[in-house]
Amino acid sequence: MPRLAIGPEFPRELSALAQPVRRDAVVALRRFLLNVSGAPHPERVRGARDPRVATLRLAAGHRGVVVRQRDVYWLRTVLPDPEAWSYAQRHRYGVNPVVGVVEEWDAEALERVEPALRRSGGRPSRLFDAICDGDLLALGLDGHALPLFRLITTEADVAALEPLLPPTQHLPLAVLARGGSLAEAWRELDAWCSSDAGTGPIDPDDLHAALRRSPDQAAFATDKVALDRVLGAPEWCTFLHPTQHRLARAARYEHPVLVIGGAGTGKTVIALHRAAHLAANGSGPVLLITFSQSLAEELSAKLDVLIEDEVIRKRVEVDNAERLAMRIVADAEGRRPALVGPGARSLAQLTDEALRLLSLTTGDLLDDVEPERKPYRHIVVDEAQDISAAQWRLLRAAVPRAYDDLFIVGDPHQRVTDTRVVLGAVGIPAVQHTLKVSYRLPQELLSFVVRLRGGGPVAGLVKGATEMYGYRATHNGERPMIRAYDSPESELGGLRATIESWLADGVPAGEIAVGARTTRLVRQAKKALEGLDVRAATFQHLKGLEFERVALIGVAEGVVPEPPPQEPGARARVLQRERSILFVACTRARAMLYISHSGRGSPFIPL
Repeated sequence: MPRLAIGPEFPRELSALAQPVRRDAVVALRRFLLNVSGAPHPERVRGARDPRVATLRLAAGHRGVVVRQRDVYWLRTVLPDPEAWSYAQRHRYGVNPVVGVVEEWDAEALERVEPALRRSGGRPSRLFDAICDGDLLALGLDGHALPLFRLITTEADVAALEPLLPPTQHLPLAVLARGGSLAEAWRELDAWCSSDAGTGPIDPDDLHAALRRSPDQAAFATDKVALDRVLGAPEWCTFLHPTQHRLARAARYEHPVLVIGGAGTGKTVIALHRAAHLAANGSGPVLLITFSQSLAEELSAKLDVLIEDEVIRKRVEVDNAERLAMRIVADAEGRRPALVGPGARSLAQLTDEALRLLSLTTGDLLDDVEPERKPYRHIVVDEAQDISAAQWRLLRAAVPRAYDDLFIVGDPHQRVTDTRVVLGAVGIPAVQHTLKVSYRLPQELLSFVVRLRGGGPVAGLVKGATEMYGYRATHNGERPMIRAYDSPESELGGLRATIESWLADGVPAGEIAVGARTTRLVRQAKKALEGLDVRAATFQHLKGLEFERVALIGVAEGVVPEPPPQEPGARARVLQRERSILFVACTRARAMLYISHSGRGSPFIPL
């Protein structure tokens, strides 16, 4: 029986095919997986740069491209016949000798590039002359490609090669090209180790082991059910980048964990997968906490997709810190506490009361002796930057001080409240991990929002400050569109025209969001967009969500921000919070961001 691994491009390309072609391709793959009569068989590719590459006829006029080693088949893509043959001839594959992940090379393009690099080699020195072959090979650089790398003379050459090289080849080169040390280059490479990397020797000829170490590139389909799952589930459910995989699937953490990362680095995906992992492999109930009830509902729906086993799914509760406090008080008092009217208590008072009740129920010194007396065994926290100190104390009290107790993700640069909490001060000595790669935002949008937010440090969740330095994207895209209008009426007209053009481009309505700073502007936007089924919300209510395209209106002076107080300390805090709110709204876009204003634009908009 073949062992079939699906690459991340295949489900995307399969879903774009016409329904009859898609149906035939799925049936063919099921037959191939079961090795039954009528199953497609691998066909050799003439002129292939890698002899292991073959094609499978999956439907009329369409072929899948596979990399084959004995009974292992790595399915890379599905394309019309001529394009499939071309793809199969163009690429070669390997295993990184240091981190053991699979690598895909655009060998044909590199062959065309080499003469150009040789022609530019008349300069007195080349970029990597000072680094010996042994040091380059120790970074996992491919020995066959080393002569090509030796021809590089400028940092621009390295940038031009990026689309043609595996990231595990390009990233160490890029670090060295900009003057970084071998240790810095190694750190870039080490980020591609997943939790499945193991500690044993790496066999560069073992494709199966390499695929297991490459969770972003391969998902094994062991039977029809698993195949349908890989082909039908959202990509974030199936393909995790190695760092995400390592953090989410770690067998055990001895101390609380804090994962800090910028927009699009996959913090929430990590939190979801960690909660699912603990539900399946942990030792008690799991609580997933986030900032608001609307976000809790979004995360709960995603967990329903991620966790197929109903028994395991029921082990995870999803809530926000305010509702958790209310539930604890309601359970103790036998009724829902009043928030308005006579006898009403504030949310802060309810949080303090919930903490007191938990202390009475479980005690303060029972964590290691009787952890079963705590309401939860594991807690995962998303949007940690906006959890208050009192809420952190409540969460600390709700889980025993034991391994895998608290797993926390957040980004201090996306803080939209006035909370400033150092976790150590509330009894949570967290070990921090930092994510620097944005997989969601294109580089053009990431550069824009970093300038908008200001790359300076902000108060972190552990002692010290958190900086935005070093964030980068994995792909390029459209620059944000900034539009100025003469009047609010013309701005709303421009908004409708823009949204209509996006819908005409084929963007689903559910992948479009419109945001504004105030509820009044949101109402005006909804009226202007009457008949167009797109979401419109305040900037804050877009927090935690993502869309293909986002339009933000009313980003004008006096609105974003509103006039701040005059007292210097309060003024600085308000302006920083307003920047963060706009930053959060801008970073909801995966592909395109539109910002408009009438009159003078917001001073936050970078020039």
